[in-house]
Amino acid sequence: MERVEAELLTDAGNNAVVRLAGRRFPGVLIQGDSLSILRSDIAEVVQALDRGDAAEGRDAAGLLLAELDALLARYSAALKAHGIPLPYRPEC
Repeated sequence: MERVEAELLTDAGNNAVVRLAGRRFPGVLIQGDSLSILRSDIAEVVQALDRGDAAEGRDAAGLLLAELDALLARYSAALKAHGIPLPYRPEC
């Protein structure tokens, strides 16, 4: 195990925005249980589509998109608060 220095740009919740030493842009630290939930949400979309249930797949995908949009908004707000440019072009 290696110990490294990191800048914490948000609170240390389930999806903290951190920048590792030597990196230009921060990343998002997702806790293992939250990562498992994200994986389960994606599996739900795939299972619905495999069953041919497009409506359920679309609903599950919509919820997943909302979760990711919230995470991306948190990331964007943290970078803005610290004067760091986004490492991507924001969607219109």
